[in-house]
Amino acid sequence: MEPARCTGDDVAAEVRQAVRAAVWAPSVHNTQPWTFGVHGSRITLRADADRRLEAADPDGREMLISCGAALFTLRVALRALGRQAHLRVLPDPDRPHLLADVHVGAPIPVDEHARRLYGAVQHRRTHRGAFKPTGIQPSLLNTLRLEAEHEGARVIQAVERHTQRALAGLTQAAEHLQRMDPAHAAETARWAPAPGSTRSDGVHQGAYPELIPPTDPHFPGRDFARGHGWGTVGDEPADPSTGLVMIVATPGDTPPDWIGSGQALQRMLLRAAAEEGLAAAFHTQALEIPELRGLIRTRLTNGHHPQVLLRLGIPEGPGLTTVRRPVGEVIVEEHHSG
Repeated sequence: MEPARCTGDDVAAEVRQAVRAAVWAPSVHNTQPWTFGVHGSRITLRADADRRLEAADPDGREMLISCGAALFTLRVALRALGRQAHLRVLPDPDRPHLLADVHVGAPIPVDEHARRLYGAVQHRRTHRGAFKPTGIQPSLLNTLRLEAEHEGARVIQAVERHTQRALAGLTQAAEHLQRMDPAHAAETARWAPAPGSTRSDGVHQGAYPELIPPTDPHFPGRDFARGHGWGTVGDEPADPSTGLVMIVATPGDTPPDWIGSGQALQRMLLRAAAEEGLAAAFHTQALEIPELRGLIRTRLTNGHHPQVLLRLGIPEGPGLTTVRRPVGEVIVEEHHSG
């Protein structure tokens, strides 16, 4: 995606262009739980509570992480368009679903780094299949850590095989527990439209690859993915279907931390996609069960609150499709200044 600079001072056109980019952010189950209010040079980001996962995400933590990813994409788009973006997160305590207020400021020199990230917005994909056994250079991993820290989050890599297997085991346990729960099963069915469905959201079953033999340790994929694997950094040997396992964690566990972790996640993902064409596979099942999330926090993240568990690598096989809600569904014209 290449930013198209608008002629003159057409802020309204640039605002819409930035929102069109923001809707490409990743979200849990592809729920896309956001709306954008537009009034002149002001953009408000709100959580759409009707799209929250009631069974998997009763506190709205993953919903706010998803919205944080959209917020960072909005910021990048405005910078790439050569606009200042003045941001206030959770500006009104009486309106908890009002997550951010963004004022589009005066023109500024185009930020080339932002342009690179912006160019990766539509190329970034959530991957649901195998990864190539290609090493990821440590320098990039260090860069991704710094990107996350810039947004107040921490990236923890699971290097030890026992740590990987522990996380895989917890993910498998969570998957079994969720499949035993009728509410979770119904929620999964809602957000995974069958082939031929006219729904424009959710993770369509066609977005998953064909059957792939599981690797060791095996992480069950989010929803219906059938096979994944692990990997290493640099030139160390790797098994087929390998990738890096990482946890995005925060020192606190409040709505600002959740929004911040979403911004950190998207900042990392766009940098990884722009630099080496990397994609991420998400495995958040264990983080949706409080007892398992607490265990990960005390044993594996040194007291930091785990927000996202993912694998990162070079995708194996053809690119998979993704579906986005029409922009007209997520933009709300606001005719007031408050």
